[in-house]
Amino acid sequence: MIRYQISSHNPAGHYFDVSLHIDSPESDGQRLRLPNWIPGSYMIRDFSRNLLDLRATSQGNEVAVEQIDKSNWQLAACDGDLTIRYRVYAKDLSVRAAHLDHSHGYYNGSSVFLEVVGQADQSCEVSIEKPTAEYCADWQVATSLKRKQAEAYDFGLYEALDYDDLIDHPVEMGNFKRIHFEACGVPHDIILTGRFECDEGRLVADLTAICEHHIRFFGEPAPMDYYQFQVMVIGDGYGGLEHRASTSLVASRASLPKPGQTAVDDDYRDFLGLCSHEYFHTWNVKRIKPAVYQPYDLQAEVYTDLLWAFEGITSYYDDLALLRCGLIDLESYLELLAQTMTRVQRGLGRKRQSAADSSFNAWTKFYKQDENAANAIVSYYAKGCLIAACIDLKMRQLSASQQSLDDVMRRLWQRYRDTGVGVEPDTIQQIVSEVVGQDLGPFMRELIYGTGELPLPELLAEIGIEVQLRNAINMQDKGGKDEQGEVPGVDLGAMLKDDVAGLVVQRVVENGSAQSAGLSAGDQVIAIDGLKFNLGQLDKKLLLASPGDVWQLHAFRRDELHHFDIVLQAAQANTFVLKPADQQRQRQAWLGN
Repeated sequence: MIRYQISSHNPAGHYFDVSLHIDSPESDGQRLRLPNWIPGSYMIRDFSRNLLDLRATSQGNEVAVEQIDKSNWQLAACDGDLTIRYRVYAKDLSVRAAHLDHSHGYYNGSSVFLEVVGQADQSCEVSIEKPTAEYCADWQVATSLKRKQAEAYDFGLYEALDYDDLIDHPVEMGNFKRIHFEACGVPHDIILTGRFECDEGRLVADLTAICEHHIRFFGEPAPMDYYQFQVMVIGDGYGGLEHRASTSLVASRASLPKPGQTAVDDDYRDFLGLCSHEYFHTWNVKRIKPAVYQPYDLQAEVYTDLLWAFEGITSYYDDLALLRCGLIDLESYLELLAQTMTRVQRGLGRKRQSAADSSFNAWTKFYKQDENAANAIVSYYAKGCLIAACIDLKMRQLSASQQSLDDVMRRLWQRYRDTGVGVEPDTIQQIVSEVVGQDLGPFMRELIYGTGELPLPELLAEIGIEVQLRNAINMQDKGGKDEQGEVPGVDLGAMLKDDVAGLVVQRVVENGSAQSAGLSAGDQVIAIDGLKFNLGQLDKKLLLASPGDVWQLHAFRRDELHHFDIVLQAAQANTFVLKPADQQRQRQAWLGN
């Protein structure tokens, strides 16, 4: 048995105090290590940078500790059991690490619990202690960890099958709102932390519909006997991370359903899509996963070209499930799909990087984006979603809608459930071909490994979805809707944001108007043709411009003032709108409504 204890004597200082007890350390000296990344977020995060004051004792005597590298420690040999104590600085308000202050505490085990090398398969206990500060007196605990000697939502003793299980159940503590529901007989909890207003009944009804849809999609029974949505509600935020029996989410206050609100507005739709996405991951990546993740090596990058499938296919089904559940209508769903098509279309990176390459280089490119990202990379989430749609529609086209990607996902689940075998690079292509009864390998290889335009418009047209391309209305136009008002005929070739002094360039399009004139990300635009502009005023000026017009622009780069003559280029149609036309019957088979 490996035993941990986590507590805090100084929440305001953002410190967790951790102890680790090993009954039978290695006779020639025990090695300890901390993960460098967390599954689901493919970037080296060096959690060990927040570990402080590591000390070890055995039988009351100090044990020498030598740090081997950034995340590994070697302890001297000792007789008897071994106790290690250390502190973790926790001030990362995200779903990936740990955060602690006077208002709440949160942690992922991968950022706070050292692994006992050579004993990772041993069962674990963790005593979650209430912080000693007076203002924590009413705090509770929310986690999907198994309780051993603890009441529900209370501090006490919890247990895990092994180290991998221990670090896959995040913990939230504080004065949170707890909402309970059941989906296909499985108890679920929604844990809401922060300040918010929420129609609890509506949230329960909508999440119940989503969860039951996903469970029935893959087939009952569900792979977990309890599930928890942990939601940190803040002023502005969006994100999630999946776990085997829970998910951690960050959401804005505006994204929760308000009392008396009946429509699904854009903010609430995004939140439901996020919940649907992370819940679908319960099957697709937490269980069905790349073979190279069996087991995870959390010390170094683990490369795979399959993230397009595990994130992209999940991204395809997250919004589609909202439509199939009746939470949004067809117009709303097609708007979301068109927005994804627009995001991919607007990035020149789609011509340079395949979905497979984007997956493989997630560690250094997708998760470390800079101002040139749109020119250099493509999102395996967004393009993967569109690839999934292409595969699904192609299978339906070839089989008169008798086979689809739904069947592939169910077969992947059955394969994992029966064998536990991970997914190899060509597994999905093989299963698709088997299900549809034709070799779709060449078709899929072009989608996954190619950089050409996807055949999605043609496939959508086959089922009566009219695909339109138009110019962007302004910099805030995400696509998916018809033009409203005038549309500029020119493109500045830059994304800007309002600033006190005028406008700041966030990024420029390669070979676009702004870059061709010499403008660069970070430049602070103080005047265009001698006048100061904000975004709204700039949009109006663009409406009056024509291709070939020259604007005189003054901008600070660092502390130096520069002058640029920008020759405006014609706007390119890069914004998608999707509309249902005829062939409703084929469409119903796809959409399940």
